Amino acid sequence: MTEFVIVTTTTDDRAVADAIAQAAVEAGEAACARIGSAESVYRWQGELCRTPEFVVELKTTAGAVDRLQRTIAWLHNYELPEVLVTPVLGGSAAYLGWLRDQVAAVES
Repeated sequence: MTEFVIVTTTTDDRAVADAIAQAAVEAGEAACARIGSAESVYRWQGELCRTPEFVVELKTTAGAVDRLQRTIAWLHNYELPEVLVTPVLGGSAAYLGWLRDQVAAVES
C-alpha cells in the first residue's frame, strides 16, 4: 500500500460537498480537498440516471482513510455514497511532505 491516497466521493448537493471537505480538513483526516463539478451517468435501482454532481477529492494518507470514510458516511446525503481510494504513486517531495505533516499534526 502507498503512503498517500486520494479519496473521492460525489454528491448532488454543494452544501454536502462543502461540509465533507471542511470537516475532513478541520479534523486532520485530509490535508486538503478539491471540489469540482461533473455530470454522472449511472444505473440506480434499475433506472438510467444522469445527475449533475460535485466531486470531492480529499488528499490524505493511507492511515487516515478509515476515519475519513466514517466522516463521509456521517455527512453524506446518498443512501450509497461513492467512496473510492486511489493510491498516489509519486509527486513533489515538498508537497507530499506538507500533506503528511497536515494529517500527522492531528493524529499526534
